[in-house]
Amino acid sequence: MPHRSPSPSHTPERAGDGTLLREGLSSQEVAERVELGLTNAQPNTTSRSLWAIVRTHLFTLFNLVLGLCGAVVIALGRWLDLLFLVAAVSNVVIGFVQEFSAKRQLDKIALLRRDPASVRRDGEVTKVPLEEIVLDDVLLLSRGDQVPADGEVLDSDGLDIDESLLTGENDPVVKQPGDKVLSASSVTSGSGTVRVTAVGGKSHASKLANEARQFAPIRSELRESLARVVRWLTIALVPIIAVVLNGQMRAAGGWQHAFDTGAWQDALVASVSSVASMVPQGLALMTTITFAVAAVKLARQEVLIQEQPAVEVLARVDTVCFDKTGTLTEGGVSFDAARSLTPSAPADDAPADDAPADDAPADDAPADDAPVGDVDDGADLAASRADVVEPSSEAAAALGWFGADPHANPTAAALAEGFEHPNPHEPVAVLGFSSANRFSGVEFPDSGAWILGAPEVLLADAAHREAREHAQELAAAGMRTMVLSRAEHLVLAEPGKDGRRRAAQELPSDVEPQLLLTFREQVRSDARETLAYFTEQGIDLKVFSGDNPATVAAAARMAGMDVSQGAVDATQLPDDGEELHRAALEHSVFGRVSPHQKKNMVLGLQESGRVVAMTGDGINDALALKHADLGIAMGNAAPATKAVSRLVLLDGQFSRLPSVLAEGRKIIANIERVTHLFLTKTGFSVLMGVVLGLLAWTFPFLPRQYSTADFLMLGAPSFILAMLPNSRRYVSGYLKRALHFSVPSAVVVALCVVGLNLYERTVDHASSTREFQTSSFLVLVLVGLWILCVGSRPLTRIRLALVVAMYAGLVLVVVVPLSLTYHQFEVPHASLLWASLAFAFVGSVLVEINFRVHTRWLRRTQPAAFEAAARAE
Repeated sequence: MPHRSPSPSHTPERAGDGTLLREGLSSQEVAERVELGLTNAQPNTTSRSLWAIVRTHLFTLFNLVLGLCGAVVIALGRWLDLLFLVAAVSNVVIGFVQEFSAKRQLDKIALLRRDPASVRRDGEVTKVPLEEIVLDDVLLLSRGDQVPADGEVLDSDGLDIDESLLTGENDPVVKQPGDKVLSASSVTSGSGTVRVTAVGGKSHASKLANEARQFAPIRSELRESLARVVRWLTIALVPIIAVVLNGQMRAAGGWQHAFDTGAWQDALVASVSSVASMVPQGLALMTTITFAVAAVKLARQEVLIQEQPAVEVLARVDTVCFDKTGTLTEGGVSFDAARSLTPSAPADDAPADDAPADDAPADDAPADDAPVGDVDDGADLAASRADVVEPSSEAAAALGWFGADPHANPTAAALAEGFEHPNPHEPVAVLGFSSANRFSGVEFPDSGAWILGAPEVLLADAAHREAREHAQELAAAGMRTMVLSRAEHLVLAEPGKDGRRRAAQELPSDVEPQLLLTFREQVRSDARETLAYFTEQGIDLKVFSGDNPATVAAAARMAGMDVSQGAVDATQLPDDGEELHRAALEHSVFGRVSPHQKKNMVLGLQESGRVVAMTGDGINDALALKHADLGIAMGNAAPATKAVSRLVLLDGQFSRLPSVLAEGRKIIANIERVTHLFLTKTGFSVLMGVVLGLLAWTFPFLPRQYSTADFLMLGAPSFILAMLPNSRRYVSGYLKRALHFSVPSAVVVALCVVGLNLYERTVDHASSTREFQTSSFLVLVLVGLWILCVGSRPLTRIRLALVVAMYAGLVLVVVVPLSLTYHQFEVPHASLLWASLAFAFVGSVLVEINFRVHTRWLRRTQPAAFEAAARAE
């Protein structure tokens, strides 16, 4: 069905709620809303079109320069000189594939299932597709349904809505007539009738999905630093190209002479060789390849990297934010113990053994008025077994029945492991659980009625004040607490249409509390170890949860976090602004956090200079994951949450994160190492091109010769260096460190090559252009290999073998006949050869001096970086 934007000038009329409840919309009213575009059709757009992605990666100044260089080489028939285009083409292809894959993931985000919805129209109940729901439609909701559009409750029969994926609140919310319901929430029990108040792009789920779909590239220091270098070169490249081209034409005898004699072809090829060498496409390709290899390696460890720089970002993270349910915890509760109503158990009660755990989604939160502060005292109380009792056989049988009941809420279902023998008698009456009343019940012929419910309800009488306070203390410690009470009979309601009498939703007058029952959150088994690792690494930990603050604090404590300041109730904080940002910086544990508060807290931390990772599994976490520097989704996360994350723990194991951190550190440390080499190469290429152009001297390398020099000095060694183990801790400012080493090294290389050119022109003329090019090649590669040598220190056996292999490769290039033919090399006469070696030796000494000066500068101005490098060695 086509989607039209609603007309702002005309709002369709509707009948009163009473009429809608009975009749729903008429066919004419539905048609009118369809015509106005007031349907539930979901927008499905992202901020990046396919053409925008192509344009971003293909139409850049560097690609234009390299493309023109390639076109010149092809036009002149010099096919063997096209090797420099391999890296450029690879960068374009890999970048496009990566971003297009991200676009496809974002386009898949959908918070609503495609199940048909039940609506009342023309007085009849009918099923309609999701997108055909219109404004003011009357929805009929029952257990298991997902709410397809925002609405207002018209009628409720025990309607309980699970909004945990949207808000993070574990407990179902009781909905009464007049209450709002949100799209993408689910009905856990009861039924109700809802009038649709927002459809399509205006619904809550659609707004979340639309914001989650917006494309935002991951912030990578490696790529940002490279982009900065690219910007600098982009500004300088146009005049540099003019200088180089003019210089090479003048070296060929002037523009007119070059065109008259055909020398312009060799001048043009020399210009191409000079200009192409200035573009650092090799560093970009090496970074991309390193990311890709890390992604493949981590995939074997059940870690899915959805955007390649995610590995690097985790190594830079200094703040990790967690959701609680499904992330820090397993998302369930297990039965803990049966406890006496007062803090000290009666003397004749035998202590109970610990009950085994059971994983089940939590349903009953601690009392909202439970104190939220220092949880240590409460934790000691919860850990104490002084008040644990052994239930009577009749109570145990009743608890076993509650646990085995197929309609039990998840908390009651956790009783099944602790009480395996339910009462074998057929119940006389059953009272189903209602979130509105917060209790359920059953009556047996042999033991009477048993009621299981919340302490606020079953201990409300003033006579139970001490028991109520005890329950609140347990709740403050993060224990989910229920009460088992007893009565002679359940209250029966009036007979229904079938003539059968059912239990009424009210407590018997003689109800008497018997026991307190406590339940624990299941913290992930590897959470404590992983959080301890992050703490050791100096990473700040924070928990942002939509659940009860006391429960959040207890779960954080069990995971090993410092919760001495207690948990902050985010309902007391604004949705945004300075107060929220300050709270996010100063505190570590938060409860009742809304999705937008989570997002704004992450943004506030980033504004304070933090590099933030956010983990989560629910839709309520999606916006925070989207805006964090690194979003991490658990393997069981909602599809929308996975789609916006950069990294997915497929098996949900926190213990995977340290290996990701180690891989990220390896990447950053190794890329910094090879960046020294690549920036040196870019620097001396620019200097040589400009100086030789201004002097009108011939550029001494063919493109194929320069490609081979590049391979020996950079291509092969940088690839291997980037893959070697490196445990150095991340320290910001790597581009500054790289430039401090690279700029002087580039000057040394340029001076050596230009100096040899001056020597050849004034002292010892080469017998041929090939001889001159070969001697220049030797100087360039020998000095470049010494830069590789100092850049690889400390020289482990693998690094030493790599350097030796590159020297051996240089020898093969200049002595193997096939290589001499391909490169158009000719061994220089003896005096020129010795001069070349002398220039190379002097250059290597200067590079060594620069390395030692750089090391002292590093120790003096960046001690953290120096210490990190020393520890890694």
